[in-house]
Amino acid sequence: MFAKKTVKDIDVKNKKVLVRVDFNVPLKDGKVNDDTRIRAALPTIQYLLDNHAAVILCSHLGRPKDGVDPQYSLKPVADYLQTLIPQKVFFAKDCIGPVAKQAADALESGQVLVLENTRFHAEEKKNDPGMAKQLASLADIFVNDAFGSAHRAHASTAGVADYLPAVAGFLMEKEIQYLGQAIENPERPFIAILGGAKVSDKIGVIRNLLKKADEVLIGGGMANTFFKAQGYPVGDSLVEDDVLDVARELVKDGSNKLRLPVDVVIADKFEDDATKKIMPTGSVPDGWRILDIGPDTVTAYSKAIAAAKTVVWNGPMGVFEFPNFAQGTFEIAKAVADSGAVSIIGGGDSVSAVNKSGLADKISHISTGGGASLEMLEGLELPGLAALQDK
Repeated sequence: MFAKKTVKDIDVKNKKVLVRVDFNVPLKDGKVNDDTRIRAALPTIQYLLDNHAAVILCSHLGRPKDGVDPQYSLKPVADYLQTLIPQKVFFAKDCIGPVAKQAADALESGQVLVLENTRFHAEEKKNDPGMAKQLASLADIFVNDAFGSAHRAHASTAGVADYLPAVAGFLMEKEIQYLGQAIENPERPFIAILGGAKVSDKIGVIRNLLKKADEVLIGGGMANTFFKAQGYPVGDSLVEDDVLDVARELVKDGSNKLRLPVDVVIADKFEDDATKKIMPTGSVPDGWRILDIGPDTVTAYSKAIAAAKTVVWNGPMGVFEFPNFAQGTFEIAKAVADSGAVSIIGGGDSVSAVNKSGLADKISHISTGGGASLEMLEGLELPGLAALQDK
């Protein structure tokens, strides 16, 4: 049950509505290269327009270092949005100050204004009240639909909510419902699959999921750290030596739930055209490195996934950017797609792996926010969500 108010719980007619979206999309040669996040925001934008609101969109893009940096301008995103909706889309060259105020004041119901990158102001990341107040002064209502930034307490994600009635958009609602349900009240068996390079990023997540899930399947570079913690030779594989003690403790705590690969694909160098071999776990020779899970692991994991009723997956099983070491990740994607379970995939790399595998339409929910979905899986409260009004 989603406990926060949404756009449907508030009258938006003839109101100016400031919507925090997640338009942090990849650009290539000044053009939008992947529009997933833009499309994810459309239901909320379209609902507001259909209900005669004037819609003001704000977002960050990339990590500009010092103030204004043209390569991180949201102008190409505004241009792209115009190709997706019939209503007029305007662009303001700043997100606060006289330029933004003038553009917002001139905006009419049924029109859209995209503000320039909020991170062109250092105050954004400091959650500066002055900046939050200026953003709030542009509108009558605040809608947070940026799940991908909900784990950050910034001026445009949390601060604004101090000065305007604040509700959730549809994407935020959907994300929280899927992830919240999976963690608090999953249909069982509940299987969590965790991959990616680093254990250190996911210690809290693994701890929480060992309490909540029936099994936690580990793959990707993070498995190497677990292998080494147990004294297995890992050759030249990527390992985080500073968390070996934590890995040992997790193996002990999760003795009946935490599962590690039983075989691995190893390579003699970190390149797609490397010589590769399949080896049982614990027998990696010097000079070789683990780049994927092996076929026996795929079979064992797929069997567990096939029996699942809820699956949460975050992080690839190997170096899937190399086609020769992508098999483990793609096979697991197939197992999840075929399982018939409620399946939730979060985290940039696992999402692009599923998109690449052509199975995205067989997944129940693909999360738009890597960091935010991880924090939810860890059981943490998201500041961008906490700031919204309760139902």
